[in-house]
Parts: sequence; structure tokens; C-alpha cells
Amino acid sequence: MSVLRFQTRLNPRCPERCASARPTGGVGPSATRRLAPLPSDRTRSTWSTRSTGGTGSAGVRGTVVARALPPEFKASIDEFVTSNKIVVFMKGNKEMPQCGFSNTVVQILNQLSVPFVTVDILENEMLRAGMKEYSCWPTFPQVYVDGEFYGGCDIMIEGFQNGELAETLEIALNS
Repeated sequence: MSVLRFQTRLNPRCPERCASARPTGGVGPSATRRLAPLPSDRTRSTWSTRSTGGTGSAGVRGTVVARALPPEFKASIDEFVTSNKIVVFMKGNKEMPQCGFSNTVVQILNQLSVPFVTVDILENEMLRAGMKEYSCWPTFPQVYVDGEFYGGCDIMIEGFQNGELAETLEIALNS
């Protein structure tokens, strides 16, 4: 099963995003690569916060909701995920994960002995909210393989257990 077909099944709310492949001009992983600067304060006016009115199932109040991704933000993320073979947007970093789900993803990738880069979404609220919109995925960690969204912790566990993840990563690293 290809990553793209896997994505389409995972993200039924965003079929136009997940059904179209983005170009993957990756040059390999680099632990020192950084995201380009995020949009300036003047572009933040397109972002708003709203109260959920209650705690909801996730127990979150006042979540940030993106009305539209600023073009600079989208371009920066596109460039970053396509120039690194495996990227994990997570709470914390690979040396010090800040949640159990992020730690699980790091342990899986370490077990498979693959190089990967991490981006700490806790360092910037705009990045955190924007990545949810960018991937059409509401939770973290978010794993990108060869420029395409692969999934979160549960998908990584499933792919690791059935061997699909190892196959996908091998193909990506050898492309």
C-alpha cells in the first residue's frame, strides 16, 4: 500500500490535499536544518482564536483555529518537509520528547535506525496551529516521509507492527 493511498484513507476531511502528491525534491535528512522564518506579525491577522465553549473530548479550551494558511507559512513547510526525508513535528525533540506519543514515535524511528529530523511545535503557537491545518490532522506528533504526510503515533505503531513502515522508509531513503 502506498503512502498516498494510506493518507487518503486517513484524511477524508481533506481529500483535495491528500489525493494530490506534492513534488519531493528532498536531498536527504539533516539534523541542523531549520524552518524558514514564520510569517511576520502582519500576516498573523489571518489567524484567530476561539473558545471551544467547553473542554470537549480533548479537554482543550481556547484552541487556535486557522482561517487560511499564510502563503509564506505553507511555502516554508513545503520546502522543509521536501528537503528532509523523514520529519517529525512533535512536542519536544528527539533527545527530549515532551509527551508519550512523541516519545513512542521517536522510539519507533530509533528502533528502525533511520535518520530523521524533529521540529518542536511547543516553541511556537502559530506553528502548532498551522501544522494542524497544513496536514488536516488535529494531533501531534505528525510524521512526514519523503515530503508526504504519513500519520501520527497510532499510524506509526500500526505500520511498525505490520512492516509497512519499514518498507515505506526504505523506499523513501533510497529514492
